Amino acid sequence: MPIEIIYRNDHCEWIDVEAPTPEDLLFLHERYKINQLLLEDTIDPNHLPKFEQDDDVKFFLMRENTELERSHLNTISDISTKLGVFLIGNIIITIHRMKNRSIYELKKEILLPENQDINSERIALSLALKVMKSFDDESQNLMETMDNIENEIFLKNTNSPNQIRRLYKLKRKSGLNARILNISADWIDKFKTLELGEAQITDLKDKHKDVIADFEHLNSQVTNLISMYLAMSDQRANQVMKVLAIYSMYFFPITFIAGIYGMNFENMPELRQPLGYFITLGVMAFIALLTFIYVRKKRW
Repeated sequence: MPIEIIYRNDHCEWIDVEAPTPEDLLFLHERYKINQLLLEDTIDPNHLPKFEQDDDVKFFLMRENTELERSHLNTISDISTKLGVFLIGNIIITIHRMKNRSIYELKKEILLPENQDINSERIALSLALKVMKSFDDESQNLMETMDNIENEIFLKNTNSPNQIRRLYKLKRKSGLNARILNISADWIDKFKTLELGEAQITDLKDKHKDVIADFEHLNSQVTNLISMYLAMSDQRANQVMKVLAIYSMYFFPITFIAGIYGMNFENMPELRQPLGYFITLGVMAFIALLTFIYVRKKRW
């Protein structure tokens, strides 16, 4: 996508670059004197969030949560995408490798009448708040998913291998999101170097703290839920083994008697009696009945 001028007024100019090519990066380097290494950071898919300043260029590298569903959750790029923000005087340049929800939303909002006097630093702040909102939305979605799984386990009493996989996936997502947010504390703190109101910066910091707290709470809840799920699975397995053990109590003495009468001896009790077969079956039934009464009395 070519370099696009999204907004321009007497106070600022906003330039956006999506999926930059090497030629685009070279143009930005030559036209705005941006360090080539900083520009390369914007296209590194796994680069961590950070803040750097090179002469008059202030560089915020943010990571926004993405709703893309990845099969593997190993790196931060599996749940987030980068957004590079360069502040050069009254010029703001945003660079991102793929479509960015924060950019898309702010493009529409910036044309509203109340934003006609907006400057580059307020645009950067608005983008930062929208980045935090993307994590806030993700925490709410993950919390709803966890509540659904919890209801299935405890209310519907279902026990499916898919549940433990879903819980593990939730734990991976919450852990990766919490990691990104903790690292993001550095660039959020650097907003105090901009000419913004104290209330605006405090709002961003409070939003950041709230989202971190949400993911930490989610992570601990998922961990507890996994532990309870495994404990319940063990309890169900123990209950099955208990039932099998009780049934074996019924058949063990009966099998013992049947084994004796299966031996090749001529002199055996009731062997020559016409009713010997039925007497033996009666003894077996009586032993089974005694075992049943004993088990019920012990409340097994």
